[in-house]
Amino acid sequence: MTEHHETIKQAVDAASVATVVGTLMNALPAIAAVFSIVWSVIRIYETKTVQDWIQNAKCK
Repeated sequence: MTEHHETIKQAVDAASVATVVGTLMNALPAIAAVFSIVWSVIRIYETKTVQDWIQNAKCK
């Protein structure tokens, strides 16, 4: 993955955190929190650790 893609991902991650904080402070609607949670789950799913777990589960 290129450096540009990583920069974009980091920016969206920061926006996700800001969305969660804003939602907790009742500054943003709940739908923003849902999008933030979905983004976070996708990012966690993409990690090497989770992908290794999935691969190991498929092999069994």
